[in-house]
Amino acid sequence: MAKGLGNMMKQAQQMQQKMARVQDEMATREVEASSGGGMVTAVVNGKQEVLSVKIDPAAVDPQDVEMLQDLILVAVNEALRQSQDMMQQEMSKLTGGLNIPGLF
Repeated sequence: MAKGLGNMMKQAQQMQQKMARVQDEMATREVEASSGGGMVTAVVNGKQEVLSVKIDPAAVDPQDVEMLQDLILVAVNEALRQSQDMMQQEMSKLTGGLNIPGLF
């Protein structure tokens, strides 16, 4: 029984190392999303960090700041969603499709 537990611990360690490698790799991968027909673009990495926000000068209307704020929110939230999806897909490959709560 101790041998089985040792093997399980070894497998858990290997899985942890693989997950750490995937998370490091995700930090270097980027996704991009835009809103308003490309007027606002957000770039996010696999660690859900916003790397950049680009705003077309045509989107800047002092009379309608709310529209610009909405465009930024939409672009950033979509980029974050895509980043999360990318991470879930990579982790799913690692775990064989098992959904492990609190994995990332």
